Amino acid sequence: MISVADLVAIRSRHPEAVAEAAARRTRRPLLGDSGRLMIVAADHPARGSLAVGARQLAMANRLDLLERLCLALSRPGVDGVLATADILDDLLLLGALEGKVVMGSMNRGGLAGASFELDDRFTGHRPEDLSRLGFDAGKLLLRIDYEDPGSLTTLHSTARAIDAMAARRLPVFVEPFICHRDRADGTLRTDLTADAVTRSIAIASGLAGTSAYTWLKVPVTADPDEMARVMETSTLPAVLLGGETGGDQDGTYEKWRKALQLPTVQGLVAGRSLLYPGDGDVAAAVDTAVGLL
Repeated sequence: MISVADLVAIRSRHPEAVAEAAARRTRRPLLGDSGRLMIVAADHPARGSLAVGARQLAMANRLDLLERLCLALSRPGVDGVLATADILDDLLLLGALEGKVVMGSMNRGGLAGASFELDDRFTGHRPEDLSRLGFDAGKLLLRIDYEDPGSLTTLHSTARAIDAMAARRLPVFVEPFICHRDRADGTLRTDLTADAVTRSIAIASGLAGTSAYTWLKVPVTADPDEMARVMETSTLPAVLLGGETGGDQDGTYEKWRKALQLPTVQGLVAGRSLLYPGDGDVAAAVDTAVGLL
């Protein structure tokens, strides 16, 4: 059983324990024998995105989130986790990252619902942090609105981050979206049409001075049957973005299953849909997702 008191005691009395745990962590290659990748994502809270379905603060309970993560990481076939420093530090102290792929979340400055959401500053892991801690990869979010100048700042910062990761021979997973503001209420909407996802992949693939260490993290298109055409846009290896199920868990699994058969798709990165499934059974949700690979 995880104890918040124990974590707080270590953090307050012996903060060096985080670096010590990172230094002795058993590492593994990014891709295992299967050649596939199954990553559980938990970097949403740092962007102020705490909702799961109608539950607006579902991810706000850190103890509950850590217990769900530890359970997911213990299931066969789960390769690792994507999270921000606070969560990864907790998981290091709990010993939950042994032999796992550890992926640091790099830009969390585009807070959900903020006016500056698309000026997505790199407020999370830096390339030097990932290298120093012996982590295995980084992930960044690239949302592009042709009418928002903040997108250009994010594009430029993203290109330089990819360069810095490549200089350290660290893989970086780029999650690109074309989006726009709803003219009625200003809400940021993601465009998941095949044409928009195709454009986002083309833009992300061409960033920086090399693509040697770049992976793509892509959503399934609104029409799943169009994914084959969309994924012809790039030869970069890709993983699917899990996203929320919208209440249709079985339908979501079927979309993933079809897309995972495409030649450039190497795995799946899923968060809320696995950690907070509708029926509450985290182990079953994770096992089902692993089975799709």
